[in-house]
Amino acid sequence: MEKLLKIDRRIIFVLVALAVTIPLLFRFKMAVPPTKHVKSMYDKIDSLPKGSHVLISFDYDPSSKEELQPMALALLHHCFKKDIKVIGMTLYPAGTGLAEKAIKETGKEYGKKSGKDYAFLGFKAGSSLVILNMGEDIYSAFQEDFYGKKTAGMLALKGVSSLREIDYAVNLTAGGIYEAWIVYGREKYHFDLGVGCTAVMGPEMYPFIQSNQLTGFMGGLKGAAEYETLIDHKDRAAAGMSPQSVVHVLVVCFILFGNFLYFASGRKQ
Repeated sequence: MEKLLKIDRRIIFVLVALAVTIPLLFRFKMAVPPTKHVKSMYDKIDSLPKGSHVLISFDYDPSSKEELQPMALALLHHCFKKDIKVIGMTLYPAGTGLAEKAIKETGKEYGKKSGKDYAFLGFKAGSSLVILNMGEDIYSAFQEDFYGKKTAGMLALKGVSSLREIDYAVNLTAGGIYEAWIVYGREKYHFDLGVGCTAVMGPEMYPFIQSNQLTGFMGGLKGAAEYETLIDHKDRAAAGMSPQSVVHVLVVCFILFGNFLYFASGRKQ
């Protein structure tokens, strides 16, 4: 009993490493049934006709890339497959490179062109003020796109003058900026909004779902995997479900085992 209570923590590190690598090496598949909140976002985009406009705000940086970038890619695949115009932007300065890479590379797979099939507006400081400006006049808020082209007259923005004409907006976020999108965007200019967030932020979304201020949300890597399942394009998120699930089971086993040893040892220090 004493030996087990003083187990070398390096053994635990090795077990966690094996729990991650073995599922990746043998690639066993796991079913990822979509939850209703992810399906709500999918249904909203899937119901839009060809030529509609979906705005995606990539408000995250490399620290949360592993959870949010797969969501961005899944959304872009869905939009481009349905010939929906994508308007990309970010309110995070460190999110610019991730957003531009996601739109450019995914668009290339479908033969989409910048300025015609999608517009990447880049980064602008000011968060709430930028959202308010876009609600009044999107061309005033972003006079040029990320590549320095004038937004006025851009084919990808045809029919859109402000947030009021956006058919659907998605905020991919690793922080509290989604509240600005709800308060200064959705509530003031009346467009449908969905959120993709990190797993730990997921519970924060339920009050906004219950008040119908969000149409749905994706939480963490699992949310991204659910969306990949819905669009029948399984990629990095779906591949990450196996090691993530095995590690979760291992952590639960560690907790149960630790508690068992604690009580079996008579609660001695």
